Amino acid sequence: MLAVAILAGCTIAKPRTDDPLEKYNRKAYEFNNAVDKAVIRPVALGYRKVTNPPVRRSFSDFFTNIRMPITVANDLLQARPKQALQSTGRFLVNLTLGIGGFFDPASQLGLPLEDNDFGITLARWGAPEGDFLMVPLLGPSTARDIWRIPVDSYFFDPLSLFAANHHYNGLQYLPQAMYLVTLRSRAIDAEGFLASAYDPYVFIRDAYRQQRLYEIYDGNPPAAIIERMQGLDTPDFDPDQLLQQQHDWEKNHPKQTGKPAGKP
Repeated sequence: MLAVAILAGCTIAKPRTDDPLEKYNRKAYEFNNAVDKAVIRPVALGYRKVTNPPVRRSFSDFFTNIRMPITVANDLLQARPKQALQSTGRFLVNLTLGIGGFFDPASQLGLPLEDNDFGITLARWGAPEGDFLMVPLLGPSTARDIWRIPVDSYFFDPLSLFAANHHYNGLQYLPQAMYLVTLRSRAIDAEGFLASAYDPYVFIRDAYRQQRLYEIYDGNPPAAIIERMQGLDTPDFDPDQLLQQQHDWEKNHPKQTGKPAGKP
């Protein structure tokens, strides 16, 4: 009860909208993009060619379920016993009835899917977001969220724990590699959104911040927080200017948008 009372007294820090490390972040983004085009995306495309949607869905369900201890542990760290019990139940149902997690009967039974991590734990305990970071090879993060990588991996992630405690001439890292390929394969379906953005780096940065905001507030952030994130609470906000910037970019990049040059 004391932990619940303390947590209730915490205030989630306001989201950041600035980007003081933008110069570095853009270089890191270009590096990640180059590595993705050269290595990661071709592997993900090959994976999609040798599998069908049901198989990919089964692998995705497996990795979602096997990493559920991360969510359970962070629910407990956040003093959320109800969510921890629900996620534990979901994990056990899919592990047994779902044949190791390759199927998802828990969803059919009404057990909600929750995604939690140590970055969200820090946010719910009032830790400030810090600067936005584009981490080489790992992608978007923040000074607060970056801590989820070592903490969750070292203490809670079954895939990382398996790799750290077994030695099979490098094969112990195969499950982690498959998990990353599965994630990248799922992202291929959304590449059109990135291709149509007039500034892909800004698109990824803002999309990441918005996604994290929804996760921190259980999918229902306050309207005032959303307005702050989108810059709607500033007196110099001009939606027509943003729309014009998008149109100008589309005119100059007809191949990415699929529209003839000069056409809105």
